[in-house]
Amino acid sequence: MTRAAALLLLALATFANAPCASAGQAPTANAPAPKLDLAYTRFTLPNGLTVILHEDHSVPIVTTNMWYHVGSAREKPGRTGFAHLFEHLMFMGSGHVKPGEFDEWLEETGGDNNGSTETDRTNYWINVPSNALELALFLESDRMGYLLDSMTPKTVDAQRDVVKNERRQSYENRPYGLAEPTLGEMLYPQGHPYHWPVIGYMDDLTAASYDDVVEFFKKYYAPSNASLVVAGDIDSTKTKALVEKWFGDVKAGPAPEPMTIPGARLTSVQKKTLTDRVQLPRLYLSWLTPRHFEPGDAALDVVADILAGGKNSRLYKRLVYDMQIAQDVNAGQQSAGLSSSFLIEATARPGHTIAEIEKVIDEEILKLQNEPPSDHELQRSINTIEASFYSRMERVGGFGGKADQLNAYFTDTGDPDYFNEDLSRYRALSPSDIRAAALQFLPAVARVELTVEPQKGGAQ
Repeated sequence: MTRAAALLLLALATFANAPCASAGQAPTANAPAPKLDLAYTRFTLPNGLTVILHEDHSVPIVTTNMWYHVGSAREKPGRTGFAHLFEHLMFMGSGHVKPGEFDEWLEETGGDNNGSTETDRTNYWINVPSNALELALFLESDRMGYLLDSMTPKTVDAQRDVVKNERRQSYENRPYGLAEPTLGEMLYPQGHPYHWPVIGYMDDLTAASYDDVVEFFKKYYAPSNASLVVAGDIDSTKTKALVEKWFGDVKAGPAPEPMTIPGARLTSVQKKTLTDRVQLPRLYLSWLTPRHFEPGDAALDVVADILAGGKNSRLYKRLVYDMQIAQDVNAGQQSAGLSSSFLIEATARPGHTIAEIEKVIDEEILKLQNEPPSDHELQRSINTIEASFYSRMERVGGFGGKADQLNAYFTDTGDPDYFNEDLSRYRALSPSDIRAAALQFLPAVARVELTVEPQKGGAQ
């Protein structure tokens, strides 16, 4: 049967059943405490696509979650923004789906969908009632295998303009918006894959030709450079057959060449000041830190929580509550596949300066470097992190749900069910580990210090 004929049968079946969803299994009244073990089935199609299936019959919902193992880090200087551009192009129709039909068909079944781009991956997810699973698989497979059949220079130009406008809204015209790309440029040298912003540069987006865009798709959107998770109210055996039906005819492609990654190291303090149409100055302090899952990565998550994780954290209590010299303060270990960064940001209150805030931040970092946190402080942070693990497991689809986590763990570790191993990194930490991480990775003499000051006249 041809893809077109199969599509016709699928359309008839899907929309005939669209108003009602199949009933799922009701949870038992005395269900045991949630565990972090997720049963799954994994197989690889002949074309190289890795598929992971997970059954969850709590509600009659199913999600498809596709990760392409390409993000902005796979771009080249002078040709940035391609990964994010494809996040837009993938919703604009494919060989057997006219422009607009992707969303229209999903909405008629009660489904929704979205995508996102990061430095190391691009993902696309679809949530539908379980009786519309085949529609979701068809749509996802068609844009993998047949996107170029409908993509034209006109389509690329239209989405190029959309991305440019998004950049204006998110960076150029957003208060403090240029801080994020500036931090990347200061942390990583020219040529490093994390030097440029995920959304790309305006000049690069303008210069990209249609042929450049086609080449990027052929190189990185092959089945062997992707992994698909199907999770929710499914029967694994039947779902495997449907995956084989719709993805089996997608042609294989060559594996991308290994990346050459330049080194990145801060040996001194790098300072910069931007002016923006804002009313209050803001400070950003950033360090290069171990990549995701490397020693020190988990400990720095706890360091961030102790310093600025909620109203009982050290920096919030001093800066915002006691001294009242800051409007807000946040910290985070921004884990990524090639390198990570640790960021502290704080906004000054009217009448107070960045110098006042920086002095207090340095005092609290030094205190943590000299004296381990209390057992109570450490346990509070670990409890917070553990609660976030369980929270992510409460839903199957969308960003951060179980399907997304299965795909993330597979991509990062090769093991989709890495939940217990991940959580054990935090449970094993001691107060001395937190002190050691702060001492080793947050030196005052090697970091980025970025300040955003109000333009004369303040916000317009």
